[in-house]
Amino acid sequence: MTKIPEELRYTKDHEWTRIEGRRATIGITDHAQDQLTDVVYVELPAVGKVVKAGDVLGTVESVKAVSEIFSPLSGNVVEVNHTLEDAPEIVNADPYGKGWIVVLEISDPSEGKGLMDAAAYRKHIGG
Repeated sequence: MTKIPEELRYTKDHEWTRIEGRRATIGITDHAQDQLTDVVYVELPAVGKVVKAGDVLGTVESVKAVSEIFSPLSGNVVEVNHTLEDAPEIVNADPYGKGWIVVLEISDPSEGKGLMDAAAYRKHIGG
């Protein structure tokens, strides 16, 4: 069964966001990693990259497909998970913990209101 933590916010493209003040940690959902199967590569953005909500942050490549990671919020990339460069399979093992992908400094906190809560995301994926 797909894990959908209640405290996170979600996008229709299967990214999750943990918003803490003006920072947002972002990754792909358990549902997304399950659909991709074995993740073999994660392309990370550069620290300092400025993105708008909906912009491509990077890609996740699996044995089955390549999927773009879209930014759920506008902001500046302040941290990336370099551990994924050598161990991309962490995205499969722990998508909401050690498998996080980037941290943004949010430029417009009100954008968070447009993201789905856990119940809406569960409905979105048919759960």
